[in-house]
Amino acid sequence: MAVNIILALSLFGLAVGFYYSSGVKKIAIDMGVEDPDVKTKLVKIHAAIAGGAMAFLKQEYKFMAIFIVVFGAIIAVLIDDHHTDYVNEGIYTAIAFAIGAIISIASGFIGMKIATEGNVRTTVSANKSLSDAFNVALHSGSVMGFALVSLASLGLLLVYLLLVNIMPAELPTHILMEVIAGFGLGGSSIALFARVGGGIFTKAADVGADLVGKVEAGIPEDDPRNPAVIADNVGDNVGDVAGMGADLFGSCAESTCAAMVISAVAFSGNVDALLFPILISAVGIPVSLVTLMMVKVTTEEQVGPALKRMLIISSVLMAVVMYFVTIKMIPATFEIGGLAYTNTGVYYCFLAGLVAGLLVGLMTEYYTSHAYAPVREVAQSCETGAATNIIFGLALGYKSSVGPYLAIGVAIYIPWMLAGMYGIAIASLGMLGTLVIALTIDAYGPVADNAGGIAEMAGMEEHVRERTDVLDAAGNTTAAMGKGFAIGAAILTSLALFAAFLTRADLLLKEQHGPEFDLLGNINLLEPMVFTGLFIGAVLPAYFSAMTMKSVGSAAYKMIEEVRRQFRDIPGIMEGTGEPDYDQCVAISTQAALKEMIPPGILIMGTPLLVGWLFGIEAVAGVLAGSLVAGGVIAISSSNSGGAWDNAKKYIEAGNLGGKGTEMHRAAVVGDTVGDPLKDTSGPSLNILIKLSAILSLVFVPFFVQYGGILIG
Repeated sequence: MAVNIILALSLFGLAVGFYYSSGVKKIAIDMGVEDPDVKTKLVKIHAAIAGGAMAFLKQEYKFMAIFIVVFGAIIAVLIDDHHTDYVNEGIYTAIAFAIGAIISIASGFIGMKIATEGNVRTTVSANKSLSDAFNVALHSGSVMGFALVSLASLGLLLVYLLLVNIMPAELPTHILMEVIAGFGLGGSSIALFARVGGGIFTKAADVGADLVGKVEAGIPEDDPRNPAVIADNVGDNVGDVAGMGADLFGSCAESTCAAMVISAVAFSGNVDALLFPILISAVGIPVSLVTLMMVKVTTEEQVGPALKRMLIISSVLMAVVMYFVTIKMIPATFEIGGLAYTNTGVYYCFLAGLVAGLLVGLMTEYYTSHAYAPVREVAQSCETGAATNIIFGLALGYKSSVGPYLAIGVAIYIPWMLAGMYGIAIASLGMLGTLVIALTIDAYGPVADNAGGIAEMAGMEEHVRERTDVLDAAGNTTAAMGKGFAIGAAILTSLALFAAFLTRADLLLKEQHGPEFDLLGNINLLEPMVFTGLFIGAVLPAYFSAMTMKSVGSAAYKMIEEVRRQFRDIPGIMEGTGEPDYDQCVAISTQAALKEMIPPGILIMGTPLLVGWLFGIEAVAGVLAGSLVAGGVIAISSSNSGGAWDNAKKYIEAGNLGGKGTEMHRAAVVGDTVGDPLKDTSGPSLNILIKLSAILSLVFVPFFVQYGGILIG
């Protein structure tokens, strides 16, 4: 039954995504525009943004293709469980890895493609009404939501069916599930490069455009005279759309794989229960469609609340529907690791994750929206300059990590008590239960942001820019909520993968040393190897953040110099008679992103492999735990500090505290510039660090068990 339901819902989701995509593309780029000069500019700007995004992705995908082949070969060679000498698991794991990577690339590409089609159409729709513009931006975002979740569910199902039919029938289910985990590793590996590379691209352009254009030259945001303005708009798509899509695709695939690995022994003869984790994501597809159809906007006051209401409605619907699905698919009682659990307990695990995800999103909104006191306090601090603005923003970020961590802590404790390690994996899927809506809202933000920039660059009427500004303001807050949601999901996903890693390692070590061997009993904080690993893991997020921050700084330096050169050397650029060289700025961001994304990738993927080979399973467990706990705090505080600085600036630009062009505004722009790499590069990229190191360790468990610990015997 589960196979047919997942297949039907996945295909349905792809059909819905195609329907909304077709609806957006039917709108003419120059709809309702009578001025021929504006028409020409709209076509030209749209082509420049879409062309720049495609050029970057083409270069990035060439690198990814090489990586897939090389790392797939490493998996095929190094992974082989010697207890099953009749099959080489590495080859099949490499196949699953390649499929996961390719589907992750496709998901990000689809999202980026529709975002670059929807931005200009949102602009021209704003010429007609706010409601039409909102619908175009939202439907553009929904294409990525439906396509990504549908492809993830369908991909996991097809990989399962493929491996069941081509691998030996006598292969134990728990080994089959570990092979399928290669799918999650593929998705997460691509997310690494999409997130880090896209983040470096977008923030190099953003910092250069803001510091030289707004602070030095005193021209407005998205002014066509700014040479970095096209690169900035391209970056919104490759970073916030393609990058976020790959990130959450990885979370979805990894959480599902973790749950299936943990429950493999218990549900080896029950396909419906075994595939229940995939079903959770698939059920979210029709629930999200119903939610989308319930939201209407007619006035500007309704835009922000409508987006928030979508998260709440979808969460309530998922809570109701999943009760019946869980009772139907999971046995009334079952055993994992010798302990008995119930299907109602599994449902409450799902519910705990679902509620925690909603709470993390709402708390993120409180700390990053200028409708509330924290951001207004940061804006007020600009009265005494940029330094106090930065101090208040950093303090806000640190403080904002407390609430989400408490919510996630509860979402760990309750599921652990109700269903053990399996409960934690289901809780992580619960947090991702509204993934279609979360992705829709997140992708809506860059589309609305681009729409405002296009209106400014094309010189459209004032009411168009006013309407796109309303959409953009709501999008800024929802983007911060999306990042908070993604970080929370990454933390629970990583913990679920950690649990799956320990479960799988324990099974293999029992086969090697006898049933009395107890890995969990050996992993003790008082053991020097575990404690040392904990310290190594804790410092990884800080070092990773330093690498990505410095990468943005180096790229931004080149961008700033180029923008200054063009202002200086191109005649008439400030008068509007000279044409800026947009392509050169896009090329600078592209080259910097492709070059700078490699060292952080080596750090993330190399550390657990090296530690496991040299020091063994216990040391890897310490590294994973340390990076998880420390990385989550740094990710939340970085993302929220950056979001708060951004919206403090926008609060002043809305006419508060003196408005644009004042010393307070200049101080706010400096704070926003400092926050850019925090909220869009380092913070979100830490999601990948804590997830990828965990899924990598899970997939390479056989290698660690057979060849690990060479320095300690």
